[in-house]
Amino acid sequence: MVKASTVKELREITGAGMMDCKKALVETNGDLEKAIELLREKGLAAAAKKAGRIAAEGLIGTYVNDERKVGAIVEVNCETDFVAKNQEFIDFVNSLAKLIVEKEINDLDELNEADLGGAKVKEALSSLIAKIGENMAIRRFERFITQDGVIVSYLHGGGRIGTLIQLESSIVNDTLIELGKDIAMQVAAMNPLYINASDVPCDYIEKEREILRVQAINEGKKPEVVEKMIEGRLRKQLKEICLMDQLYVKDNERTISKLLKDKAKEIGSEIVIARFARYEKGEGLQKREDNFVDEVMSQIKK
Repeated sequence: MVKASTVKELREITGAGMMDCKKALVETNGDLEKAIELLREKGLAAAAKKAGRIAAEGLIGTYVNDERKVGAIVEVNCETDFVAKNQEFIDFVNSLAKLIVEKEINDLDELNEADLGGAKVKEALSSLIAKIGENMAIRRFERFITQDGVIVSYLHGGGRIGTLIQLESSIVNDTLIELGKDIAMQVAAMNPLYINASDVPCDYIEKEREILRVQAINEGKKPEVVEKMIEGRLRKQLKEICLMDQLYVKDNERTISKLLKDKAKEIGSEIVIARFARYEKGEGLQKREDNFVDEVMSQIKK
């Protein structure tokens, strides 16, 4: 029987997770020193020491199966852009995207416990952290499935931005696939938040109305024209954040809605954008603010 106090002590020494410490002590019959060594061998202690460091760089990975019926997009973060270009890190990210599709994984807990080359994903990540020497984290992923349509992905800037698109159509051909690629690039470039204006939450619209109202009043507009200005500006804003209302980046004479109608006539089937995902690495995360000169000087003074 492993004592709770010993588990606590091992956790404080190594910084490893509670369950990992307990398992290590069970495997070593409660021998603290051997448990520390075991955690180090597994890379868990080394990973834990780096866990507090900011990981806001990284890579977006995507994978779509050969039938284009299932696809995934995943973000894995690291500390520096240098590591994001490391081939082992790139291979790890891409292997996760493929694993999510092939094993039909639905959440991060399930992904962490999934088998990847004979080890659990969380163990493979810990080993990579220990080997490369940077904190890393699997931040998020999504998996799309379609029966009548196609899944298409696009990566921009070597994985800085990634998109995943689900198009629904009764006819699947090269034209539909090429359209998917174009829309995936549109989403990467223009960063829409919603597919249609009807998808925009009411509270978002009301909040924007209030902001626009204050802006108009601060501009000294007369009360009788304020409401008209608000609605005009709101319509313009919705066109910018709703994919179907955006101007097509390859042809500014058409909206995405018009593009879909034109392609639907061409292939003889209605085309619907069912879902999209757009990931930009590190968005919303705190960035490192390293002072390279100070870092070098601190090493010289040691």
